[in-house]
Amino acid sequence: MNDEERLAAEEKMINDEFQALLNDYLSSNHRRKVEIITKAFNVAKEAHKGVRRRSGEPYIMHPLAVARIVSREMGLGSTSISAALLHDVVEDTDLTVEDIRMMFGDKIAQIVDGLTKISSGMFGENVSAQAENFRKLLLTMSDDIRVVLIKIADRLHNMRTLSSLAPAKQFKITGETMYVYAPLAHRLGLFSIKTELEELCFKYEHPDVYAELTRKIEETAAERNKIYENFAAPVREALDKMNIKYEMRARVKSVYSIWKKMESKGIDFNEVYDLFAVRIIFEVEPGMDEKKQCWDIYSAITDIYKLRPDRIRDWLSQPKANGYQALHLTVMGPDGKWIEIQIRSRRMDDIAEKGFAAHWKYKENKVEEDNELDKWLKTIQEILANPSPNAIDFLDTVKMNLFSSEIYVFTPKGEIITLPQGATALDFAYTIHTRLGDHCLGAKVNHTLVPLSYQLKSGDQVEILTSQSQYPQPEWLNYATTAKARTKIEAALRRQKRRTAEKGQKMLEELFKNQPIDNETYTKILNYYKLEKKEDLYYSIGNNEITLPDNPNVFYKVKEGVPKNENLFVRYVKQAMNAMKKVPSEPKIVTNVPKTAGDAISSLTPVIDKKSVYVLKEEQFKKNFIAAPCCKPIPGDKVFGFINDKNEVEVHKRSCETGMRLKSNFGDRIVEVDWGDYRQYSFLASIAFTGIDRIGILSNILSKLSEEVVVNIQSVNVSSNDGIFEGVINVYVHSVEDVNLLCSKIAKVEGVSTVHRLLV
Repeated sequence: MNDEERLAAEEKMINDEFQALLNDYLSSNHRRKVEIITKAFNVAKEAHKGVRRRSGEPYIMHPLAVARIVSREMGLGSTSISAALLHDVVEDTDLTVEDIRMMFGDKIAQIVDGLTKISSGMFGENVSAQAENFRKLLLTMSDDIRVVLIKIADRLHNMRTLSSLAPAKQFKITGETMYVYAPLAHRLGLFSIKTELEELCFKYEHPDVYAELTRKIEETAAERNKIYENFAAPVREALDKMNIKYEMRARVKSVYSIWKKMESKGIDFNEVYDLFAVRIIFEVEPGMDEKKQCWDIYSAITDIYKLRPDRIRDWLSQPKANGYQALHLTVMGPDGKWIEIQIRSRRMDDIAEKGFAAHWKYKENKVEEDNELDKWLKTIQEILANPSPNAIDFLDTVKMNLFSSEIYVFTPKGEIITLPQGATALDFAYTIHTRLGDHCLGAKVNHTLVPLSYQLKSGDQVEILTSQSQYPQPEWLNYATTAKARTKIEAALRRQKRRTAEKGQKMLEELFKNQPIDNETYTKILNYYKLEKKEDLYYSIGNNEITLPDNPNVFYKVKEGVPKNENLFVRYVKQAMNAMKKVPSEPKIVTNVPKTAGDAISSLTPVIDKKSVYVLKEEQFKKNFIAAPCCKPIPGDKVFGFINDKNEVEVHKRSCETGMRLKSNFGDRIVEVDWGDYRQYSFLASIAFTGIDRIGILSNILSKLSEEVVVNIQSVNVSSNDGIFEGVINVYVHSVEDVNLLCSKIAKVEGVSTVHRLLV
């Protein structure tokens, strides 16, 4: 194909994709504003002309793909579609926000500006760009929720086309996606997008496991279909008699969900009993109550099958915070298998799959986009009013609260308050009102006195006890879990510290009332008290941690035998060292440094090429990496490298929670690694096993372990209860293969029912 033919083919591909976008939009419930979408497409196409993505395709295909996700998968209208088409033009081309405003008006310009601010900007040296981006994302969210929805669509398309990037870059993006975007999509009710983001992350981080589980799901499809059909036949018969329009289908758990369950419970694929769920989606009959129809279907099913009472989930009366509504139940099917059933109306199903955006579909007449997230955005605004100074702490604080599961508790007057799981009485107080939290002494839960740290449960009735003489204490941060409570406590503590510092400053100025305090005098005072900053000095004086002398001349005296310049030098060195400790700086890679008389460098720092694969190996019994203690990786595990502040490669499992945070917050320090040959150095691994207790079973297990293999066992812990035993062996191994061999040996011992590697 010559250049002319190739360009013609690309032009056709672009136009076909744009026509598909228009078809998606025209089949929606939004007003027909095709002209503005066409104009946005033409402007974006011209602005990105000649530019290509890493995959080689024309760049305009990316904005088109994002716009299609926004339209088809989120159900948004012309404003969002136009903004999606234009979302990269300000950052990547000569067009400005003002140009967009002139052509498309304030609303589209505001959204494009918000998207541009998330993707670009200047950050402080000690702040992670990713965490700062997240803060910006929340700020823009307060202005217009569509900014964040388009950003999620942008991330989804980037994940769908991730194969064209280098592995280290892939790990950075998957870490960021799992840490921020997937939970955010979940919190906004975008269930199908959240599931796809998780699946794609898992596929790139664990390709072998993903392929293996996908194969097993396909192999067991026939057996699952048989179980489903045996269950469904009598249910269909009962529902048909009720004269309702419905569809019933089996939905298989996502590969990522299955793997997560296997990892958390330490079970095999065959032991995952809830591999699929049955979903019943019905059309609401005119004049019928939607909730009543749900309960009628529930009643019909429980007339046929035995119910598992502890697995009923009623999200009809009290929807989840992300708008999700449904009735879940679990019954024993005809094949002796537990089957989960989800009952939803068509409206509930749309909201579950597309999130809050689907609410617009159910408004009367043709609709313009609207904001359905006022309550949540109010929470965001309260957090942003007093953000933590450190961006990464801020990200953790927000994520900890906004993406949690919910519990429902009651005020003394019977009002329902939604809180994240694990919330305390103190969190409840701050949720009601900041002043209530600030003056909180304790609480009564179900009329019983409890401390502020008491963890609440669904159904608790909570009354807060207050005193005007009570103020937030530093230890409150240890048991405040919600973002609002933590930010309000931190803000109050900062205010208290400022007031104490102002008091200290006045006390110091009173001491020097007959002479001014110049910079040289401040240096002498700080040096005298071994402090670094004026603020710390003022606070220490005001808090009575420092007692000022009666005579300021004390500060001018120099200790005997210690020259002034040496004292000053030591202090500057200490300040520099302390600053280095506090700020997680970009590791400096130094090599071929000439040694001089005054050099403090004892050895050359190795160069780490972030673009190449770093081989994990040992030389002269020394490793060229650190195995992270949080996840304890061993050779054979799927891992990645993180370059720490000492320029050492820290190795984490790809599934490690701490590692996910590092990938998200310090993506530029991630390096692709590969295990070298390990025979001399050993790693600690834990193997857990359970079974039916009998005399001598432990000695049988230990003798099996010593067959053919020399094993260095660190410890063995075994407990028995009512004829069932559980044990953990901590053993030194060279690789995953060693662990698998030991597991297979233990599994052969009579009485052992389960055995698996215990993951941290």
